[in-house]
Amino acid sequence: MFSTERLTARLWQHGDAERAFDTYSRWEVAQWLGATPKALESPAEVPAMIDRWRQRSADPRYGIWALERKDTGVVAGSVILIPLPDPDGTGNGEIEVGWHLHPDSWGHGFATEAATAALAKGFADGLTEIHAMVRPGNDRSAAVCRRLGMTPQGRTTRWYGGTEFDAFLATRP
Repeated sequence: MFSTERLTARLWQHGDAERAFDTYSRWEVAQWLGATPKALESPAEVPAMIDRWRQRSADPRYGIWALERKDTGVVAGSVILIPLPDPDGTGNGEIEVGWHLHPDSWGHGFATEAATAALAKGFADGLTEIHAMVRPGNDRSAAVCRRLGMTPQGRTTRWYGGTEFDAFLATRP
């Protein structure tokens, strides 16, 4: 899909299932994700999750991509560039950037590096605005948004079933 100096963003594969489970079964990761955070409970949940992510990547402009480290081949986590749903599920064309990293990949700059590349991809594909939704209290992700130069938009309940998030906005340079 795209790459950075240290990472390759690519489709998730079923061969990544063990790493996906190890990432998304951890509450320290899952607590920040979606309208109703839930950690995976069983490796049996992973194949369907990967299939859903691959379907969301059918349009090459958008996706939930695995972040593979170039130096080790280990998947550090995910980077996302996906349409945001309105509470009624329809959406108005707004796009979200996001990142979900395994805790062993925190603190290495991978989230900022991957999100910078995802933003560049989105803008190159014609987007003029890209949002980030950060659950209140997720100071690490809010810091990534600031490093990306995203503008704080305040709290919103517009997306994800009315769940409250801190909104950030990047505009095409």
